[in-house]
This record gives sequence, structure tokens and C-alpha cells, in this order.
Amino acid sequence: MVERNKGQVIFVGAGPGDPELLTLKGKRVLETADRVIYAGSLVNPVILNYCREGIPLYDSAGLTLEDTLRIMIEGVEHGETVVRLHTGDPSVYGAIQEQMEPLEQRGISYSVIPGVSSVFAAAASVKREFTLPEVSQTVILTRLAGRTPVPEKESLAELAKHQASMAIFLSVQDMSRVVQELLTGYAPETPVAVVYRASWEDEQKVIGTLATIEEKVKQAGIRKQAQILVGDFLNSHQGLRSKLYDPEFSHEYRLGQKS
Repeated sequence: MVERNKGQVIFVGAGPGDPELLTLKGKRVLETADRVIYAGSLVNPVILNYCREGIPLYDSAGLTLEDTLRIMIEGVEHGETVVRLHTGDPSVYGAIQEQMEPLEQRGISYSVIPGVSSVFAAAASVKREFTLPEVSQTVILTRLAGRTPVPEKESLAELAKHQASMAIFLSVQDMSRVVQELLTGYAPETPVAVVYRASWEDEQKVIGTLATIEEKVKQAGIRKQAQILVGDFLNSHQGLRSKLYDPEFSHEYRLGQKS
């Protein structure tokens, strides 16, 4: 067994792409890391410039879980701080649980630094709020079943019945099936936004409805690295306002004034 606290592993969320969306804490950890394993196909390589010159950098794109754990454990045995750099926020489709459990079994110290998910970068890009009063107070984060299945109760067709705000990861390559399943719950005129590489310099947005989005995405040539946002929150809702800032609404910090 590895000696407890001899070294450590830190999982860091790199954010959606823009280097300035890396957290200050994540940046600080990268600046002091002894070795870094990064998701090469997704993490902006500019972020690696924060690492100290000459430390080992491992692109995980071609690694197996076993390879990754071997690199981590080797570093920890040498008393190193090992950073596992994931895209977005590591708790959303980051596959970190399967890495953390073997570390825990070996008595290896580890921690997680959250990051800005692409789902929030996409919402910022289209300038919309997921949770609007009287429109939607629920956000569903999900993906289409593919080579990796999803529980039957979490199929897009089942989730669409809620008609909540929805963000769909890892699915733009099969927009036809996405649209087909969503139409079992949402109306054809429901607005949809597809944001390719949100916050990157080559970001691209496609706006439409469930009736039009498939063809628009096809014309744009978007086949990967895109968020699909669905729901009435994407419509303009001028005049809606929250209770919190309503002058007639009382709460702990302010007494409401009756008109």
C-alpha cells in the first residue's frame, strides 16, 4: 500500500475552453504541479502554459484507465502533486469516480477542484437563463444513449415529458435521433440552440426549433463538441421578473412596500 499523504492527486476542472474561465484555484494548482495528465482532445493547450517548465505532461487521449492510474501512483510514490486535468467540470461526464475509488483503496490523498462546465458557457453564449420564473425551474443535464447506454428511465423521450430546460451533452453527432426523441414531449416549435466549442475562439452557434434544428446543424457541419440546449427558456420573456427583487416582496433583508 502507498504511504498515506506521501503525495497527492488533484482533479482539476479546466473549464469549457477559454483559458480565462479556469478557476484561480485550478491555475494555482497547475503552477505548482509536479506532473499533469490532461484530456488532450478537449482541454485548451494554452492552459498547459501555466505548468512549470520541464514537468512531465501526459495526454490521456490514448491512455487506458490502468495507464492513467499507473502514472498517478508513480508520481505519488515520489511524493509528487499529480494534477488530473479534465475538461469543463470533472463531475459531469468526467469519468473521475473510476479514478478516485482505486486511489482511495490505496490510501492515496486526492481532492477535486470544480470547473466551469460547457453547459454554462453555452447558456452564457446565447445570453439566456435556464431557470426563469413561471417558465422553468428545473435544468436536466443528459445525453443521448449511444455506444455507452443510459438507464431506460433516463432516455431523452422520457425526460422530454417534463418539458424542463434541458442541456444535452455528447449527442450532436445524431441530431436526427435527438430531435425524434425530444418531439415525444416538446412541441415542434420549441426553441433549440446548438453551441459548438462554447467559449473557444472558433465557437459557433446555431439557433432554431425542433422542427428546423436538424437541417441547420447539418448545414453548419457540426458533428462533435457541442451543447444542445432545449426549452422555452430560450425564448424572449420580456417583463418576467423574480420575486426576490420585486419591491412588494418581503424577505430577510428587505421589507416589501405595498403599492
